[in-house]
Amino acid sequence: MHILLSNTSKEPLFQQIKEQIKKQIYQGELKEGEALPSIRLLAKQLQVSVITTKRAYEDLEKERFLVSSVGKGTFVAGQQPHVLKERQIRELENDLEQIVERAQQIGLTKQAMIERIHLFFD
Repeated sequence: MHILLSNTSKEPLFQQIKEQIKKQIYQGELKEGEALPSIRLLAKQLQVSVITTKRAYEDLEKERFLVSSVGKGTFVAGQQPHVLKERQIRELENDLEQIVERAQQIGLTKQAMIERIHLFFD
C-alpha cells in the first residue's frame, strides 16, 4: 500500500489517507480480503499520529470499505464491481454538485460550465 501525504494540502491528513486507500480499492490495487497495516504501523510509516490513521480506518469501516477483526487486523471488505462503480458515481455527483454551486456563485452559465467540461475531457 502506497500513501503519499502532503503537509501543504488543505485536506486533513486522515482524509488524504482515507481517499488514497479508497482509490487503491477502486483501482483494484487493494483486493478483497487483503490485510492492511495495523493502525500503529501505518502511523509510524507515515509519521503521523495513531489518532490520524485510526480516524481514516474508522471512516473506511463505516463506509464499508474495510472490516476489522479484534486480534486479527484490518482487511479490505468484499466489494462487488457494480457496488464500487455506484459509490464512485455517487462521490462524483457530490463533487459535481459542489462545483456547480461554486460556478453559480461566481456567475458562470450552464453553457460555460459545459464548455469547460469539454476542455477537460479533450
